[in-house]
Amino acid sequence: MPRLPAAILLLLCSVAAVAAESPQRIVSLNFCTDELLLALVSSERIASLTWLARTDGTDSERLLAAGLPVNYGSAEEVLAAHPDLVLAGRYTTANTRALLARAGIEVVVVDAAQDWQAIRRVTRAVASAVGEPARGEALLAAMDATLAETAALRVTRPVRAIGWSGAAEDVPGADTLFNSILNTAGAVNLAARPVGPRGFGLEQILHARPQLLLRGTSSAGDRSLRSALADHPVLRALPGLVIIDYPEGAWACGVPAAADHALALARKLRELPADSAAR
Repeated sequence: MPRLPAAILLLLCSVAAVAAESPQRIVSLNFCTDELLLALVSSERIASLTWLARTDGTDSERLLAAGLPVNYGSAEEVLAAHPDLVLAGRYTTANTRALLARAGIEVVVVDAAQDWQAIRRVTRAVASAVGEPARGEALLAAMDATLAETAALRVTRPVRAIGWSGAAEDVPGADTLFNSILNTAGAVNLAARPVGPRGFGLEQILHARPQLLLRGTSSAGDRSLRSALADHPVLRALPGLVIIDYPEGAWACGVPAAADHALALARKLRELPADSAAR
C-alpha cells in the first residue's frame, strides 16, 4: 500500500484536530441563530433549536427542524441537551443565559444584524464559534452574488413602500433589516422618516399614499387576526396600491439568506403596473 506524502498526512491530522475541537452538541435559543446554525453545520451537531424553527423557517429549514429537538428557552431544556455550545440572541432568554454561564456552559451571544455589513460580521463570528469559518465565507460569497444580481434588477425610480399589517405601532422603520431589504431592492420605506410619529394607523397609511404595502405573514403563509385590517376596502380602493404578503419573521433575521428576500422583492417591483410605479 503506497504511503501518503508527509504534507498530506499533516493536513489530514490538522483537519481531524479541528473537527475534534469543534462543538458537537450545539443549542440555539434564538430563531435567527436557528437559521445560521442550520446553514453552517450538519444536523447531527444540533442538539436543539427553538420551536420557531418548525413554524417560521423556510420550507427546507422547517423540514430539517421537524427531525430535531426543539426548546422554549428554558435552562432546564438546555441543560438536559448536554450542549458544548449555546447560541443566543442579545435580548432573549437573559435568565437562561445567566444560569448557563453559572453552570460553566459556553454561551455565544449574537447581536441582531440590520444591514449587510452587520450580517457579514455576525456570520463570521458564529461560523468561527461552531468551527466552520470556510462555510461561513461560502454563505457570504453567495449573499454577495445575490446582492449583485439584485442591484442589476433595481427599478430606475424608487417605489414608495411600507410594511403594515394592521397594527399602528408595529411598522418597521429605519435601522431595521426590513429597511435594508427595501432599499436594496429599489424601494423607499415610508416609515423610515427621521421625524414625526412612528405609528401608522389606517388614516396615516392613506395620507402617505404608498405604491406598495407589504403585509406580514409567517413563513408558512399564515396571517394574524390584526392583518385583517390591511384588507380594509378603503385600502383596496386606493388607486395604484399593490398589496403583497411577505414572511415577517424571516425578514427580521440578519442572516446571509436575507439577500434572497431582497432579490425576490426586486423582481416583484419590476412587475408592478406602470400606473403604480409612475406615481
